[in-house]
Amino acid sequence: MSARMRQAASFADAALRRVLEVIDRRRPVAQLNPLLVPSLVDSVVAVSRSTAGQAPGRAGAAVLRRMRLQPAGHRDPETAAEVFGSYSRGNRIHAIACRVEQRSVAAGTRWMVVALHIG
Repeated sequence: MSARMRQAASFADAALRRVLEVIDRRRPVAQLNPLLVPSLVDSVVAVSRSTAGQAPGRAGAAVLRRMRLQPAGHRDPETAAEVFGSYSRGNRIHAIACRVEQRSVAAGTRWMVVALHIG
C-alpha cells in the first residue's frame, strides 16, 4: 500500500470511529466538521436524533471492527478511496462505508469524507 493510501486509511479509521461516537452521543457533533462535508454532518446528526428514543447503552456502544479501502480517484487513483468495513453494537454486526477524497484547503490538501453509508 502506498504512503498516500496509508494516510487515507488512517484518516478514514479515525473519521469512522468519530462518526460512530457522535451517533452514540459520546462526542459532540462539532468534532465532525473538519472531517466530513457539511451535508454529511447534518445526516449524522439526523441519525443520532433518530436513535435518541432508545435507551442509552441498551445495545452497547458502536465499535469499528474491520476496515478496508481501495484507491478510487478518477484521474489519479490515489486522490480518493472507497472505504468499507463493519462495526458491532452488542451482538450485532453492521456495515459501514464511505468515500474519502483529498480536498484543497488554504494550508494545502487534506482528506475529507464525501460520502457515507451506515448499515
